[in-house]
Amino acid sequence: MRVHVVSDVHGASEALARAGEGADALVCLGDLVLFLDYGDHSRGIFPDLFGVENADRMVELRTARRFDEARELDRELWKGLDRGTLIEAAVRRQYAELFAAFPTPTYATYGNVDIPGLWGQYAQPGTTVLDGATARIGDRLFGFAGGGLRTPMRTPYEVDDADYAAKVAALGRVDVLCSHIPPAVPELCYDTTARRFERGSEALLDAIRATQPKYALFGHVHQPLVRRTRIGRTECINVGHFNHTRTPWVLEW
Repeated sequence: MRVHVVSDVHGASEALARAGEGADALVCLGDLVLFLDYGDHSRGIFPDLFGVENADRMVELRTARRFDEARELDRELWKGLDRGTLIEAAVRRQYAELFAAFPTPTYATYGNVDIPGLWGQYAQPGTTVLDGATARIGDRLFGFAGGGLRTPMRTPYEVDDADYAAKVAALGRVDVLCSHIPPAVPELCYDTTARRFERGSEALLDAIRATQPKYALFGHVHQPLVRRTRIGRTECINVGHFNHTRTPWVLEW
């Protein structure tokens, strides 16, 4: 059995269409939407609306953790515009391309920048969307917990710690634990380019310690200090920033 795993697709629809080649199934761990590419500030919804110069400024402020100033810039740029309508239209255009690129079968969960309410309108037959639910792929049970935890970034799909923990608990004992965010292990959560810790989940860490799945797979941290570590018998693996690598991580058994 061969499963390809991707995360943090961020608009890379052409590469996504090839991500399932040679695999029995594709697993996607979320962040399909590209709002602002921190590596190429000309890509994404934000620069399409406000230009590269404003994108440069926004990245500078967020990277420096000057979130109040970033929010003020955001307010100035959006003044007089229908934010919700413009963003939804742009996200819908991206989702139309991305969901059409998914191979069959695909098992997908949400990232923190995704909009779950729209997924049902674009997921085609052959794509199974899971959040707080399990799916059997071959002879292994995969559990999925999507989204992220609350942060000053205020991305679209952030949930309270208790709600996230409930999703993880609902999975029970699985062979492969799939999430968008990492467990709360500092070296897995630190982004060496952004020079900050992203939020990891204590609930995921507790579940790994208690149930010892064979693998815990995740993304979210684009340039992690450490891409993999072991907790007991569980191999914890950041499957990579697909928008940058254009290469899926491969699980074979």
